[in-house]
Amino acid sequence: MARLISGAPKAGVTHMKALFWIGMVVLILGIVSLVVPIRHGEQEGFRAGGFSVAVETRHAEKAPPLVSTAMILGGIGALVAGKMRSW
Repeated sequence: MARLISGAPKAGVTHMKALFWIGMVVLILGIVSLVVPIRHGEQEGFRAGGFSVAVETRHAEKAPPLVSTAMILGGIGALVAGKMRSW
Protein backbone atom coordinates (compact mmCIF):
# COMPACT_ATOMS: atom_id res chain seq x y z
CA MET A 1 0.00 0.00 0.00
CA ALA A 2 2.79 2.43 0.87
CA ARG A 3 4.39 1.74 -2.50
CA LEU A 4 1.24 2.81 -4.36
CA ILE A 5 0.94 6.05 -2.41
CA SER A 6 4.60 7.02 -2.82
CA GLY A 7 4.53 6.22 -6.57
CA ALA A 8 1.40 8.27 -7.26
CA PRO A 9 1.94 11.54 -9.15
CA LYS A 10 1.48 14.74 -7.18
CA ALA A 11 -1.53 16.91 -8.03
CA GLY A 12 0.68 19.93 -8.79
CA VAL A 13 2.84 17.97 -11.21
CA THR A 14 -0.22 16.69 -13.08
CA HIS A 15 -1.58 20.24 -13.26
CA MET A 16 1.70 21.53 -14.68
CA LYS A 17 1.82 18.77 -17.28
CA ALA A 18 -1.67 19.79 -18.37
CA LEU A 19 -0.54 23.43 -18.54
CA PHE A 20 2.40 22.38 -20.72
CA TRP A 21 0.17 20.50 -23.17
CA ILE A 22 -2.41 23.28 -23.31
CA GLY A 23 0.45 25.68 -24.10
CA MET A 24 1.64 23.36 -26.85
CA VAL A 25 -1.83 23.28 -28.46
CA VAL A 26 -2.24 27.08 -28.24
CA LEU A 27 1.24 27.59 -29.73
CA ILE A 28 0.50 25.27 -32.66
CA LEU A 29 -2.88 26.92 -33.28
CA GLY A 30 -1.21 30.34 -33.24
CA ILE A 31 1.34 29.28 -35.84
CA VAL A 32 -1.32 27.63 -38.01
CA SER A 33 -3.52 30.74 -37.83
CA LEU A 34 -0.75 32.72 -39.55
CA VAL A 35 -0.79 30.42 -42.57
CA VAL A 36 -4.21 28.78 -43.00
CA PRO A 37 -7.09 30.99 -44.18
CA ILE A 38 -10.56 30.68 -42.66
CA ARG A 39 -13.30 30.31 -45.27
CA HIS A 40 -16.54 32.28 -45.10
CA GLY A 41 -19.60 32.01 -47.29
CA GLU A 42 -22.62 34.28 -47.55
CA GLN A 43 -25.79 33.88 -49.54
CA GLU A 44 -28.11 36.75 -50.38
CA GLY A 45 -31.12 36.89 -52.61
CA PHE A 46 -34.75 37.79 -53.05
CA ARG A 47 -37.99 36.24 -54.26
CA ALA A 48 -40.75 37.80 -56.30
CA GLY A 49 -43.63 35.47 -57.03
CA GLY A 50 -42.23 32.39 -58.72
CA PHE A 51 -38.98 34.16 -59.58
CA SER A 52 -35.93 34.11 -57.31
CA VAL A 53 -32.40 35.44 -57.56
CA ALA A 54 -29.57 34.39 -55.26
CA VAL A 55 -25.95 35.43 -55.03
CA GLU A 56 -23.43 33.37 -53.11
CA THR A 57 -20.18 34.98 -52.04
CA ARG A 58 -17.19 33.03 -50.73
CA HIS A 59 -13.96 34.42 -49.41
CA ALA A 60 -11.12 33.38 -47.15
CA GLU A 61 -9.44 35.46 -44.48
CA LYS A 62 -6.47 34.83 -42.25
CA ALA A 63 -6.62 35.61 -38.55
CA PRO A 64 -5.31 39.08 -37.65
CA PRO A 65 -1.56 39.02 -36.92
CA LEU A 66 -2.15 40.48 -33.45
CA VAL A 67 -4.39 37.51 -32.52
CA SER A 68 -1.85 35.03 -33.89
CA THR A 69 0.96 36.75 -31.99
CA ALA A 70 -1.04 36.69 -28.75
CA MET A 71 -1.73 32.97 -29.19
CA ILE A 72 1.93 32.21 -29.89
CA LEU A 73 3.18 34.23 -26.91
CA GLY A 74 0.49 32.77 -24.64
CA GLY A 75 1.43 29.25 -25.76
CA ILE A 76 5.10 29.88 -25.10
CA GLY A 77 4.27 31.33 -21.69
CA ALA A 78 2.21 28.27 -20.77
CA LEU A 79 4.97 25.95 -22.02
CA VAL A 80 7.58 27.72 -19.90
CA ALA A 81 5.31 27.83 -16.83
CA GLY A 82 4.48 24.16 -17.21
CA LYS A 83 8.13 23.17 -17.54
CA MET A 84 9.46 25.41 -14.78
CA ARG A 85 7.08 24.06 -12.15
CA SER A 86 7.48 20.38 -13.10
CA TRP A 87 11.29 20.39 -12.54
